[in-house]
Amino acid sequence: MRVVFLARWYPHKYDPMFGLFVQRHAEAAALYNDVSVIYVHPDPNASQAFELERREEKGVDVVRVYYKKTNKLSSALRYFKSCRKALALVGQPDLIHVHVLTRMGWVAWWQQKRHGIPYLITEHWSRYLPGNDFSGFLRKRVTQRVVRDAFLVSTVTDCLAKAMRNHGLNHSNYQVLPNVVDVKLFKPIPHHNAIPKIVHISCFEDKSKNISGLLQSLKLLKEKGIAYQAVLIGEGMDYEAMRKLSEALDLGDRVRFTGLLEGQALVDELATGDFFVLSSHYETAGVVLVEALACGIPLVATQVGGVPEIVNGSNGLLVPPGDAQALAEAMERCCHTCHQYDPQTLRDSVVERYSYERVGQLLDRWYREALKK
Repeated sequence: MRVVFLARWYPHKYDPMFGLFVQRHAEAAALYNDVSVIYVHPDPNASQAFELERREEKGVDVVRVYYKKTNKLSSALRYFKSCRKALALVGQPDLIHVHVLTRMGWVAWWQQKRHGIPYLITEHWSRYLPGNDFSGFLRKRVTQRVVRDAFLVSTVTDCLAKAMRNHGLNHSNYQVLPNVVDVKLFKPIPHHNAIPKIVHISCFEDKSKNISGLLQSLKLLKEKGIAYQAVLIGEGMDYEAMRKLSEALDLGDRVRFTGLLEGQALVDELATGDFFVLSSHYETAGVVLVEALACGIPLVATQVGGVPEIVNGSNGLLVPPGDAQALAEAMERCCHTCHQYDPQTLRDSVVERYSYERVGQLLDRWYREALKK
């Protein structure tokens, strides 16, 4: 089948990590079908109104359109014109798979009305969860229509599906689509650390990821005399602020900031950890949790969003969000018990559900059902 991904988020020239999980879904789908991805991005530095680039990336035909951003109305028109140009370039597909609402969903809805092309939706965005912003009469009405007319609506966690329904985004066929983990890359590395190594990975946006809270908890561990080495991986808007906070808390050489790591360099740091910590205030799915499990290390995470669908008594510990004391106590406990978890058992739970092959097979089944209907 010829499938087009209309992706609101996807890695691009200004951010190679943006929408990485959508890219992995495309690669999984491409194992069994002919997949093209269309991604549109505003670019104030563009030399002309529209700049198109097309290349094959790991078996996926990727078309990126950068449009020159001007005023709000003109930019909106250029966004949809960019979609039209890209669709004309890739040709008419058998099926459209929308990733992240609402704009791309509207494009798919119009293609269905005009050409009879069925579409599916996968939502990744945490904006529907409590404490986030999904508002506006027109936005809600358009989103409701787009969701209603899709063949299937999938979310990366059941929690997100419930949140969408609470906003009136009703559909009779909601499904969970697991995020993809490259289990050939993320795998255990034999290691023995003299003191427990704690690993954290995030986009360093403190409002959601609560890195400041994690640093406060690490301070409490230090005050109790607990030996550890914490490694914080990633970069983002609050990276420098978090480095300064670590210094202010006198964490010294207890905490190491690596900046952005990718590929084997990322795995080398993660898989040689003794346990992984996620301290988020809210979280849709937390693919880094699954990557850590694929590396055979247990988890400490806050009980928010879809995290409890991943973390349980067999693979880690859950704590209330925003509670530095509870997080510190869980990390202290894991410092003593992390080696009681069997790395292969942790990894097997990921291979069975989150591998490229498993997710690709699930998508292929959905696509065939959509075309039959």
